Amino acid sequence: MTRRPHPDVYQQGIDLFNEGRFFECHEAWEEIWKRSDGEVKLFYQGLIQAAVAILHAQRGNLEGARLVYEKASARLDSIPHEHMGLAVGELRVELSRFIEIASRADGGPLPAPPRLRRIPTSRA
Repeated sequence: MTRRPHPDVYQQGIDLFNEGRFFECHEAWEEIWKRSDGEVKLFYQGLIQAAVAILHAQRGNLEGARLVYEKASARLDSIPHEHMGLAVGELRVELSRFIEIASRADGGPLPAPPRLRRIPTSRA
């Protein structure tokens, strides 16, 4: 059985991602990813890989960005549109657009990176 992550670490990772601190959010989520399994593990792995893809693009490693994006996409595609309080469907679209534009940037400026939009979760 997967243990639910400590909400502070999960939320901290979201905040770091949205602040553009992609390496740091990767570090925050990595420990909870290691302790997860099943769909939750795929979800964390996809988020981590999304952050790494953006970081590679920002550092000019466009081939690395594309390769890691493909891995992130493969994991996030199986996750529901809204999952664990995030609009994952929006992330998929924004990340795809970011990587596509970054691939054509040819050393020019990159667009603003995707952000993670929190959605209210119902507590029944």
